Amino acid sequence: MNVIQDLSIVELVVNASLVVKLVMALLVFVSLQSWYWIFRKAFAIRDARARTENFEHDFWSGGDLESLFQSAVNDRHHAGALERIFEAGFREFTKLRGQKSIDPATVVDGARRAMRATLQREIDELDSHLAFLASVGSVSPYVGLFGTVWGIMHAFRGLANVSSATLAAVAPGIAEALVATAIGLFAAIPAVVAYNRFAHDVDRLSVRFESFMEEFSNILQRQH
Repeated sequence: MNVIQDLSIVELVVNASLVVKLVMALLVFVSLQSWYWIFRKAFAIRDARARTENFEHDFWSGGDLESLFQSAVNDRHHAGALERIFEAGFREFTKLRGQKSIDPATVVDGARRAMRATLQREIDELDSHLAFLASVGSVSPYVGLFGTVWGIMHAFRGLANVSSATLAAVAPGIAEALVATAIGLFAAIPAVVAYNRFAHDVDRLSVRFESFMEEFSNILQRQH
């Protein structure tokens, strides 16, 4: 019964060496941070996808471009990424079209450049903190492994003063060291899965934005 108590997770963490405890605390903190951003990015990407679908529906329903533009301007705080891209392009198109000395191709190119600049800002916003998840996924196992190696070294150093080394004597030290690796994997696996999923979702949104920009540029070219 004592052996079971000594090898419980709580006892292993409490009895771990200072370095291993610091490693565990760091990994737990990083894991909590990664879960925070996992939920934040999940909601943000889902919201961006929903707003994109709503605006695409309104745009391709045959609505007036001026009305869509005024709606985007008046409700800018609630506008989606694609709506802001449309707003930037149509604003630049309207401004350049009023200048008689500019040829139609230059007007459309100016609108396209304005949309691309807004596109880059929107993608950067969607990509924010994904690098943190990637770092957690790649580094956490090594941090946990460092704690494990240190813990095993500490356990074997403790055997130097023991006349006869037995499994019962070395098992608690090794077990508490392995907890650091387990926590490292617990932090890394969700971060890696979330990063891959979010990166895929952002890439798909980027493709949709790019396609809209090209189609909208063709519309502007026909209207000029």
